[in-house]
Amino acid sequence: MTQSNPRPSLAQISVQELADRLANAASDLQLIDVREPHEVEIAAIAGFTILPLSEFSRWSGEIYTHLDPDKETLVLCHHGIRSAQMCQWLQTQGFTQVKNISGGIDAYSQLVDSTVPRY
Repeated sequence: MTQSNPRPSLAQISVQELADRLANAASDLQLIDVREPHEVEIAAIAGFTILPLSEFSRWSGEIYTHLDPDKETLVLCHHGIRSAQMCQWLQTQGFTQVKNISGGIDAYSQLVDSTVPRY
């Protein structure tokens, strides 16, 4: 007996790929950071829209006013767990080009830009 997986596979992007994309085509991307405001105060990457998962009930009903479901959307958190949850939810809402930033801002700090503080 085979098991079916109702969830579409979750696309990933490395922090190195993110850095390349930001340097070359940031205007073509929707960038979402799902971390808490106090985390963003410690470490952030410019250009990301902050949509904390703890405030999901506040912004989820208006997701289509914030984002275009047909535009490439990259999602960031601290290590990649919360952003993966957000990516899965966005897919259920009809977003077709969603990618989880693997390793989150912690990996970005270690592998791309050491001036971004780690916490």
